Amino acid sequence: MTTAAISPSSQIAISLRTLYFARTVFSLVWVALVFVLAAGVTTATKPSVAAIVLLTIYPLWDLVATIFDIRATPTATTHLPQYLNIAIGAVATVGVAISLLSSLTPALIVFGAWAFLSGAVQLLLGVRRRKPIGGQWPMIISGGLSVLAGISFIATSGAPKTGLTTLAGYSAFGAFWYLVAAILLIRAAKRSGKADVTTRVA
Repeated sequence: MTTAAISPSSQIAISLRTLYFARTVFSLVWVALVFVLAAGVTTATKPSVAAIVLLTIYPLWDLVATIFDIRATPTATTHLPQYLNIAIGAVATVGVAISLLSSLTPALIVFGAWAFLSGAVQLLLGVRRRKPIGGQWPMIISGGLSVLAGISFIATSGAPKTGLTTLAGYSAFGAFWYLVAAILLIRAAKRSGKADVTTRVA
């Protein structure tokens, strides 16, 4: 009797694929809400309640997604990068919420620092997972772009026209790369599944 045994690498690819699709959907919904509820919010205006919620929930969601990432990769040699990212996300969530009590500018600085650090972690994880899992080059690109975006957010945080729509572009690009990675992981899981077919004699 021939049965297909799902290897750990194949199961990880399947779990990460689901997570990446979820992250894609979240980012696209977040972008839509920004344009519907907070398109006019800039550093020259007072943050609205919608802007405060949207900006605070972004690093918080990344924190939650990182927890699911840990659960999706139980056989990883270490989860230190993910735990570091959780700590960064927690500090950023609180920092953004407090900063928004005054104005958008300091919140953008905190958000930029978070984007820089979380992008660096994403880049590191993509490089580490490239060979054992596959389909990670979009995560490497996305992580690198997040690092650059973080620097840009900090540099332009004081510009009067900088607002949440600027961050929406960042989120949209992130959604694109997560979608590409999820599609690549479908192929990676199929390849791994074919390689792990075992034959048993009943």
